[in-house]
Amino acid sequence: MSIVTEVNNKANQPASTEDKLGDSSATKSESKTIFTVEEIQKLLPHRYPFALVDRITEYVPGKQAVGIKNVTFNEPHFQGHFPGQPIMPGVLIVEAMAQVGGVVMTQLPEYEGGLFVFAGIDKVRFHRQVVPGDQLVMNLELLWVKRRRFGKMQGRAEVDGQLAAKGELMFSLVN
Repeated sequence: MSIVTEVNNKANQPASTEDKLGDSSATKSESKTIFTVEEIQKLLPHRYPFALVDRITEYVPGKQAVGIKNVTFNEPHFQGHFPGQPIMPGVLIVEAMAQVGGVVMTQLPEYEGGLFVFAGIDKVRFHRQVVPGDQLVMNLELLWVKRRRFGKMQGRAEVDGQLAAKGELMFSLVN
């Protein structure tokens, strides 16, 4: 299921000196998709308006994932939060992080196909507003799994390299 697609495909272009030397700025200019939105929908039950991950750009099985949410003005919560000064609600930022974490949890071999829900939210702090036009980049790292039912993840959400939110998210497997 993890077909790797290059969005900014350089495959048909000759490699530059920077590419050959592994220059990190050249790597950062490429945006790879590990899971497309269609593949994410096969893993998670969330649908509009609560599907909050547009793609997964990095994935290390059983360890972590990086996901992207493109924040757009036409999302329904911006009508009332707040008129004239749209700000993405913090609970939706945390939910978006949880969905990236859900991709990691649902791909663990012993949990494949399982439904994970919030079991706890700890140490969550918001550091900057997220507004329409922002691209929210969320990095979730698996801290531990206990009793084959619970998992805890550390999450960070950033916009343009600036920390927007961080915290610990606990998941529980439900039947």
